[in-house]
Amino acid sequence: MRQLSLISRRVAAVAVGLALAGGAAACGPKDSGGAKASTDAKPAKGGTLYVLNNQAQEDFDPARLYTSGGGNVPSLVYRTLTTRTRANGAEGSKVAADLATNTGEPSKDATVWTYHLKDGLKYEDGSPITTADIKYGIERSFAAELSGGAPYLRDWLIGGAAYQGPYKDTKGLASVETPDAKTIVFHLNKPEGEFPFLATQTSFAPVPKAKDTGTKYAEHPVSSGPYKVIKNENNGEHLVLERNPNWSEATDDQRKAYPDSIDVQSGLDQAVINQRLSTGTGKDAAAVTTDTNLGPAELAKVNGDKALASRVGTGHFGYTDYIAFNPKVKPFDNPKVRQAIAYAVNRTTVVNAVGGSSLADQATTYLPEQASFGYTPYDPFPAGKTGDPAKAKQVLAEAGYPNGITVSLTHDVTKADEQGPEVATAVQDALKAAGITVKLDGQEHKAFGDKIHNVSSEPGFFLTGWGADWPSGGPFLGPIFDGRQIVKDGSNFNNAQLDDPAVNKEIDEINKLTDLKAAAARWGALDKKIGEQAVTVPLFHPVYKRLFGKDIKNVVISDWTGVLDISQVSVK
Repeated sequence: MRQLSLISRRVAAVAVGLALAGGAAACGPKDSGGAKASTDAKPAKGGTLYVLNNQAQEDFDPARLYTSGGGNVPSLVYRTLTTRTRANGAEGSKVAADLATNTGEPSKDATVWTYHLKDGLKYEDGSPITTADIKYGIERSFAAELSGGAPYLRDWLIGGAAYQGPYKDTKGLASVETPDAKTIVFHLNKPEGEFPFLATQTSFAPVPKAKDTGTKYAEHPVSSGPYKVIKNENNGEHLVLERNPNWSEATDDQRKAYPDSIDVQSGLDQAVINQRLSTGTGKDAAAVTTDTNLGPAELAKVNGDKALASRVGTGHFGYTDYIAFNPKVKPFDNPKVRQAIAYAVNRTTVVNAVGGSSLADQATTYLPEQASFGYTPYDPFPAGKTGDPAKAKQVLAEAGYPNGITVSLTHDVTKADEQGPEVATAVQDALKAAGITVKLDGQEHKAFGDKIHNVSSEPGFFLTGWGADWPSGGPFLGPIFDGRQIVKDGSNFNNAQLDDPAVNKEIDEINKLTDLKAAAARWGALDKKIGEQAVTVPLFHPVYKRLFGKDIKNVVISDWTGVLDISQVSVK
């Protein structure tokens, strides 16, 4: 899915910013443990954790939230069949059992997945959690009134495409069976070896049917996690959570739940957030942010102060910003033209345009630089760090343009956006040295999104980006390069409109694998194969740099989220 801008991190294609929800962000191989807390004291229970955010935690309903790994704030209230492993680095890219006893039991062909619930699971009111509640929670995510969550179940479950939710169809989904109160079975249309990743989404959270209040459920949801909602003002602008007395550590080895309460305040200016965290007086000493990065100027100030620098968490998000081509538009139907642009790009100036190497890593692969995605180093059109204009001119001449060419680059006009004017200008300057004249076509943010994701209006040459819903090559490569996912009458993300039978077949074959390590190797090989077709030019992977308060202890930043995990934080 299209993620958030590098500096401002705005919501683009999801109901809730994934960084805010702790969703599809991922921490990469560099600095992957984040920063150490400012004290060596052991974490202890008690106190209040304050979360200072720019974006509100809107639509706080498990059916409507679009998260990965259960989200950050959401996973404090909603437990799911599986969840992300709450650990630093690569260990944190793995799926862990949550409500279920394990990460799932697949049939031989991975079309049937079975889960069993742990003993002793309870809601905040002390009533038992059952598989019927999980089935109902999944079914209500199909209701039009509760749209916004991840779409995979509609595609994967047998009968999912036609199902309209329990308010209109009381019979429910026959493809989700609950033979007893502790067993749930999913029947899929096709093999899906990564179903355990999907089962981390909040749509897998249990919802007791008798307590379902429809569109008002977000105001007073029934907690299955370590905290319950005490206050939800202005659709998530101010959330207050307190301990759920019926949550048991014995059934949950992932969430530490150290603070007694968590106070999430949103709608704050990003500069104000960073200033408050930097100063760290009063309550702000026990504060964090899950959606506000340090900008270049702020980072320079922080780096000059050892005490502040020790309070910066670093994460590498599983996201790629890139140049996209529409090969149905001339001259981009000529592979040599696309290759020439790939040789001409100066990734150093592009990275500088978004704040420098502290905030972005140069990219030559489409997949992010993390083993869980299947990262395999390659560079089919090596331009070095600053471009190779001579090679670009040679290839352009081979394409039939010995005297150069003029093209138009479509971009977002929003400043400090990863697809904004600064990056567009950097690309324009680099291509000029190769004899490629670039005219900039700036579009207002909404118009830009509408234009590039509509097959009928998609330009030939534009900036865009993609982030995965979980740390794997599947949700990274599938939506962008699977020809069967080309959408002609809605939002289309297969910008190249690539429909290569060999690519489609390999995606299907990898999806059958339940050995995720073996699948990762295949995703990496497929990434290289697609990269050689020059339908994209990878530019960079964003980096998170986020401050936390002086009293914050037990900082954990995983290869799944890339941001501080508030389920692990202590303030005492």
